[in-house]
Amino acid sequence: MRKKIVAKFVFILFAFTVIFALYELYNSRVYGINSSLNKAVSVSELVKNGLTTHMINGNTHQRDVFLNSISNIQNIKEIWVVRGENVIKQYGEPFKNEYPRDEIDNKVLKSGKMEYTISDHFDEESLIRVTIPYKAVNDGNTDCLKCHNVQFGDTLGVISVVIDISDLKQLGLKTLYMLSILILILFIIIFPILNKILHKYFDIIEKLGENIQHAANGKFLRLKTSGENEPEIKHLVGQYNALINKLDDTFVAIDSKLKGLTGYTSNQHLLNPIEDANAIVDNLSNIFQFKKAIELDETKNDIYLRLAQVLNNRFNLKNFTMVEVNHTLETMQIAYRSGEMYYCSKELEDNPELCRAARTKTDVASLDYHNSCPYFMSKSKYHYCIETKLSKDTSLIINFILSSKIELENIYMNVNFIKSYITEAAPNIEVKLLLQALKESAFKDSLTGLYNRKFLDEHIKKLIPQMDRDNKKLAILMLDMDHFKAVNDEYGHDIGDLALKELAKVLQDNIRESDVVVRFGGEEFIVLLVGINSSQEALKVADKLRHKVSQNEIKVYENTTIRKTISIGMAIYPDNSTSIDAIFKYADIALYEAKRKGRNRVVEFSQEQLTGVDLF
Repeated sequence: MRKKIVAKFVFILFAFTVIFALYELYNSRVYGINSSLNKAVSVSELVKNGLTTHMINGNTHQRDVFLNSISNIQNIKEIWVVRGENVIKQYGEPFKNEYPRDEIDNKVLKSGKMEYTISDHFDEESLIRVTIPYKAVNDGNTDCLKCHNVQFGDTLGVISVVIDISDLKQLGLKTLYMLSILILILFIIIFPILNKILHKYFDIIEKLGENIQHAANGKFLRLKTSGENEPEIKHLVGQYNALINKLDDTFVAIDSKLKGLTGYTSNQHLLNPIEDANAIVDNLSNIFQFKKAIELDETKNDIYLRLAQVLNNRFNLKNFTMVEVNHTLETMQIAYRSGEMYYCSKELEDNPELCRAARTKTDVASLDYHNSCPYFMSKSKYHYCIETKLSKDTSLIINFILSSKIELENIYMNVNFIKSYITEAAPNIEVKLLLQALKESAFKDSLTGLYNRKFLDEHIKKLIPQMDRDNKKLAILMLDMDHFKAVNDEYGHDIGDLALKELAKVLQDNIRESDVVVRFGGEEFIVLLVGINSSQEALKVADKLRHKVSQNEIKVYENTTIRKTISIGMAIYPDNSTSIDAIFKYADIALYEAKRKGRNRVVEFSQEQLTGVDLF
């Protein structure tokens, strides 16, 4: 930097010298030209007056002698006179040397105005040529009109004078040389003095530049001053050190606050903690936007999808699985999967507590110990599992699958930010789980776990339009357990409840996934067979259910079991009626008929069963 400043100073001084010298040279030239021009004009006027006197005295034939005497004056190179056209007409042809020599003579003869030219070359003599008009005048002393047949102001001729101005040029060059030498001497004297004065400033500026560069890289270094420094330098250093102290304290505070917000601590080994802090703030801003977005999501699946998008797009994580673990029910359910890679053992589905992350509630990774989790079934891949508590009974585990150590180390570097997003998502997922649980509790029977009558009322409103659109049939099986009261009376309500649970399980295990089992009330159940093709198909399913229930043994006491039977009434929509209320009533009538005929049987509704029955 110092060399650059010195070079700039020398360049400025040199440029100033050149400009000043050129300016002086220009002024000298202009002054010389003006002086020579005035001299030439004076000589021309002298010639004009002399010629006029010769004319008055009648000595015109001796004008050459006069002109030669004038031309012998110092620096006058040449003088000539040119007669005008009117004079030639009146007095005849002039001397040979009195004809126009060039265009300048002709131009002045025509215009009656003075013209001049300068011939200036560095290695040749410099000349100025002036041509002035000789006009007819009447000034009291001289009346040209007495002798010449012309009008007042006509041009009688021209006078040209050539003067050598080389001495003026030499004087200008000498002045230029002297000025240059003087400026050089001043520079030689001033530069060491100036350099000594600026040396201290150069040192401090260089140190400031180095420390500012360090500050840009996150290293806040202080400056020191010696007793020899100027007061201004000491003041500048003091202000700089105060700024550095403030920056240092600020970044310490930022590190502390960011740790409190995200659990993230600035890496003290990073080369540039300023950029690190900027990345943290940027992530915090994105986390805030993420939080605002998921608060408006309707379901937990929407939240999982949005979280997956963040992991995909922001952290470039493509293969991971989100798993919900219910520690009370000991169930593990995949909530979201990105990519095709999932290497957790099937054993975990039956016993989630075998999962190391679920059991220890800590992160589990395969960086240091590739087999840290014995249930990770890939030898060529790496994994990183993050566990987050969603509720008292439920936790979320995200299992990341990575192809290399570099990808795994990238997760280590960003894990605090990843966890920040998961932490923000967890309360919202918990709320959705709670709402889902509340909704299920409102629509499910607490004893059997089956859907209840309220769910049936809501579901049937959606199901009937679907059957109409698809031109499908819906079979309603209304059934209850035969002689259920006797079970309660003989074995107690606990065994009665157990019998209902067993019945619910048998029904659930022997229907399709699209079919629905509902506890209608007490020992009465309804099975919806959705999308059947005929009543015969529905009768086969109903009879299968009746047979499975009759074969099921209910353990009452040790080594004591009982078997129960069911009676089933069946009605078909829309074969029996296009009114769903009527279909339920017809199924109830068919159930009544099955009990009347001896129980443990399936009866399909027919119109004959309406005889003697009061429907309303």
